Formats: sequence, structure tokens, C-alpha cells
Amino acid sequence: MQDTITSLINPADEKGQYLEGQELDQLKKYFQSGSLRVKAADQIGSAAASIITESVAKSLLYGDITLPGGNMYPTRRYAACLRDLTYFLRYAVYAMLADDPSILDERVLNGLKDTYLSLGVPIEPTIQAVQAMKEVVTQRVGAEAGQEMDVYLDHIIAGLG
Repeated sequence: MQDTITSLINPADEKGQYLEGQELDQLKKYFQSGSLRVKAADQIGSAAASIITESVAKSLLYGDITLPGGNMYPTRRYAACLRDLTYFLRYAVYAMLADDPSILDERVLNGLKDTYLSLGVPIEPTIQAVQAMKEVVTQRVGAEAGQEMDVYLDHIIAGLG
């Protein structure tokens, strides 16, 4: 896991070079958006439980998936779904702060789709829940910060697709 700073500095250090041009532009952009990302992380962290609850209500709660025989029934499966969505949100925040989607590959997505398929967890409703999460997060943190988070939630969606 690397943030933007280390991903730019480490290769330059290995070559014994200073950062210049495009690398400095990337750092400038990273620092300029830093306060926005930190504010969004704070807002998301303090409202994470309600973000998950609202995301599930918007996407899964009223479908067949919560009825007997559905993949979110009984309560144990429902709790596992909430747990996974919580992980997705938390790691998306980490990735946003670091400006590094590879965090999601390393910590969330590697092997997840295969695991879900082997356990019979339906992928499409999971994707719908993450899409709903994008909407809820944007409502909570505003459009600009929501766009920052969308990049990482979209990365999860693509990894599940």
C-alpha cells in the first residue's frame, strides 16, 4: 500500500533524482485536494453505520434477498452483508486518503469475487448496494467529495463485475 507521495518519491529516490514536472504536478494536485479528502473521511467515518443502513435500505432491504431462502436471510447472513459493506466503505476511504486504488485490490478485491461465487453470494445485489452507497456518500459529503469517493467505490464495482 502506497500513497501518492511515496509512489512518486520512491522511484525518484531509487534513481537518485529530484521530482520534477509531471511528478510535482501530481503532488500539487494531491495536496490541493487533501483537505477535501480529510473532511470527507471524517464525515464518512462519523456516519458510517447510517451510510451502510441507508445503502442497504435503498438497494437490498425490500427485495427477495431478505426473505426466507434469500441470501440475506437469516440474520447471520444479513449481518455478514452489512459487515462486508462496512469493509468496502472503510477501505474505499483509506484508498481515497492515499489516492491509491491498489489498496482495494490488496485488501478487498483479491479473491473476493471467487469467494462470493463459491459461497453463493449474489454479485449483482452486492454491486447494487455499492452503487447505492455512492449515492448515500455523496448526499452526506457533497458532490465534490462524493466524486473523490466515487473513484474508489467504482473500483470495487469493477472488481466485482
